[in-house]
This record gives sequence, C-alpha cells and structure tokens, in this order.
Amino acid sequence: MLSRKALVMTAFALTAAVSSIASEAAVVVDVAVAPPAPRVVVVPAPRAGYVWAPGYWRWNGARYVWADGRWVHERRGYRWVPEQWVAAGPHWHFVPGHWER
Repeated sequence: MLSRKALVMTAFALTAAVSSIASEAAVVVDVAVAPPAPRVVVVPAPRAGYVWAPGYWRWNGARYVWADGRWVHERRGYRWVPEQWVAAGPHWHFVPGHWER
C-alpha cells in the first residue's frame, strides 16, 4: 500500500498538466491541491513609473513555492491583474499576471 506522501506525490504528478500554446507561448497549469493562503507582506512605498505585482504561490511541478512580489513597469491606460489560482472543478488553474484595459 502506498504511503500518504507517495499517494499525494502521485496525485500531483498525475494532475499537473503543462502544455504550450504556440500562438501565445503560454503555459497552462492545473493542480489537484489548493494553494496555501497568500503570505502577508508589507507593500513597499510607491515607485514612480512602476506598479507593485504582489507575491503568489507558483507550482514547480511537485509543490507550491512562494514567488516574491516585484515592481513591473507601468503601462498607461492599463491595470495590472495579479497572478492567481482559480478553482476549476476538482483542480486549481493558474492564471498568470497580465495587463488589462
């Protein structure tokens, strides 16, 4: 009988789907286990010409790993939509950060 850890790792391996979309060179990630709660981080003071992109949990193929927040160059007329995990049936789907009008 598989141990709980081996069973969880097998579930991760079987449910993590990574595929490329040629037209956008995007990566699609779906995971069977919900990400941990976001970390509480003090946002740095505003910086002219930049927007703060908060940290998020990324999937490294075996587990969630925290990615620190960062400054991204401002795009006038757009707003930054942070990276996020969205429930999609029994899985969690990763939506990369992006600019939106």
